[in-house]
Amino acid sequence: MTDSKLKAAILIVSETASKDSSTDKCIPILKEVFQNLGNDQWNVASTAIVPDSIIDIQKTIKAWSDSENPINLIVTSGGTGFAVKDVTPEAVSMLLDKQAPGLVHGMLASSLSVTPFALMARPVAGTRKSSLILTLPGSLKGAKENLEAVLKLLPHACIQVAGAESRPLHTGGVEKLEKDAGVSSKSSAQASHTGGCGHNHHHHHGHGHSHGHGGHAVPRAHTHPDERPQSNDPNAGPTRRYRSSPYPMIPVDDALKLIAQHTPAPIVHKVPVNLDIGGHVLAEDVKAEESVPAFRASIVDGYAVKIPPSGKFVKGVYPVALISHAQAGEVPELKEGEIARITTGAPLPPGADAVIMVEDTALKSQTEDGKEEKEIEILTDDIKSSENVREVGSDVKVDDIIMKKGEGITIFGGEFGLLASVGTSEVSVYKKPIVGVLSTGDEIIPHDRPGALKLGEVRDTNRPTLLTAVKSHGFEAIDLGIASDKPGSLEQTLREAMRKVDVIITSGGVSMGELDLLKPTIERSLGGTIHFGRVNMKPGKPATFATVPIKDASGARTDKVIFSLPGNPASAVVTFHLFVLPSLHQASGISPAGLTRVKAVLEEDIRLDRQRPEYHRAIVAIKNDGILYASSTGGQRSSRIGSFKGANALLCMPAGEQSAKKGDKVEALLMGKLGELGRV
Repeated sequence: MTDSKLKAAILIVSETASKDSSTDKCIPILKEVFQNLGNDQWNVASTAIVPDSIIDIQKTIKAWSDSENPINLIVTSGGTGFAVKDVTPEAVSMLLDKQAPGLVHGMLASSLSVTPFALMARPVAGTRKSSLILTLPGSLKGAKENLEAVLKLLPHACIQVAGAESRPLHTGGVEKLEKDAGVSSKSSAQASHTGGCGHNHHHHHGHGHSHGHGGHAVPRAHTHPDERPQSNDPNAGPTRRYRSSPYPMIPVDDALKLIAQHTPAPIVHKVPVNLDIGGHVLAEDVKAEESVPAFRASIVDGYAVKIPPSGKFVKGVYPVALISHAQAGEVPELKEGEIARITTGAPLPPGADAVIMVEDTALKSQTEDGKEEKEIEILTDDIKSSENVREVGSDVKVDDIIMKKGEGITIFGGEFGLLASVGTSEVSVYKKPIVGVLSTGDEIIPHDRPGALKLGEVRDTNRPTLLTAVKSHGFEAIDLGIASDKPGSLEQTLREAMRKVDVIITSGGVSMGELDLLKPTIERSLGGTIHFGRVNMKPGKPATFATVPIKDASGARTDKVIFSLPGNPASAVVTFHLFVLPSLHQASGISPAGLTRVKAVLEEDIRLDRQRPEYHRAIVAIKNDGILYASSTGGQRSSRIGSFKGANALLCMPAGEQSAKKGDKVEALLMGKLGELGRV
């Protein structure tokens, strides 16, 4: 092997092989193709096996393509069918800078000459930075023959992708290119009719890796992602807009992983210990600056006494020499043979050794005016040194760690009191993000505007609802108003918002209408990245998560987070709790992030959606038997905000043909406090 060889990498996408690499048979087969047909131009420098996960696929590819010494050619095998778990084309498409539809057509033509089922494959090809990427079928035969169909052409493409000038490469015309590659127009034509994938469209690697249909009913597009750019071009007009979404519909779990991956890391700052500190999470340990108590104090009402050198206190009558109250001030020294009246919490006078409870004494005499005690009889001599005394530091010693990094300062706990008691003036916490809430649409009017609605007008319920939700979870919320459905206006609104807030929540404008401009504005005008634009869930399918790079006040690069939620009220509230809240928690150092998960018993049958998992609005309450029970709030239409009346939970209902039955246990996400359903 020489340094002049092109570097190739092979990525196997397989749940089975990712758990047991010995079951994979595809890597050796593809290595043979590079060796036998590669004209000694290739070095297979890296191989990897990952499960069917968009995040894992993208992470591996980016490690190869974005490094200082990038791989020239990356080929994947597996996950290109129509099964629910087949996500390789979607994962790769999101990474590509340029599409290569010619290579896709070449591979498909080669396979189609063997079997009509070649049309069931969904190959993707294109470039990312200096790397060329191809997705191959999962079957051994299909992967081998697809790579064989195009391999001889790939060195030319890889050299161009790496930055070589095109003019010198094309000197001599097509004939020279064909000769250098060892192909001809005739042989290429024949190859397109003689190659074969042997697709069984279950994508077997020889290790049980099956991605067949299995009866799953999922939305199916009839166009290929390779043929689609990133988002609608607002300047192209309604005739040029997409007829279906170009964004792959990903599972909720994958969406949550992308949110966790791209939410900015928590920012540490110091804050004063005051009433505004509730809800923050400590970014470092807190040590006590003072001991508690800071002085020897009495734990009872009674009399401080001095024990003689003999160590034995003698009962009898003693003069009351001084008084110590629980208030600041100098206290004279107590001498032997004297006692001092003392209240609970008051400091012991210097020289005092113990405190006798008032119950163990009797008044012997009083002052002439009758207002003060003069002499007290001590009725017991069974008193020991330090009795009824709280010693210095007995609660907390100076420099003790009183709270640890990662612990929260609750608004209802004693953390604030603990910090205050040891003299803590400021602490390091994770900064809570400031959240801006924006509604979009020329048809949207303020909810409190007087007068009847005009035709087409809609009162803005989402913005006040989301502002309330943000504040209820302890975050500062800024009302960004209503943005117009005009590209320039929306862009300006978002730019101004990013100067004021850390996270932007929008509602509306994320579907397929000609005036749904949020995604194009984020991608085309703001230079942002849409990490997902559709989620396999009900309600909330169009939910979108994006980040936009900006420079902060110091000039450092940072990302602002944008959650574009659907306009239907129920969809907006569900996706806020499911997606936005975990991001806010993560950015604030709160763990675990998101809503609390519990198990609840259904009080009634709930029909399942046939195609998508549903987050069903419900009331979860506890009975006297200590078990949680869940009851539906009724109709679950995404536009029906009434389904949230009384709801304190989202039931996580899987897709299915039947119904979940009364008495079944289901997972629930708690949005609020538990109620009581009464006695059993």
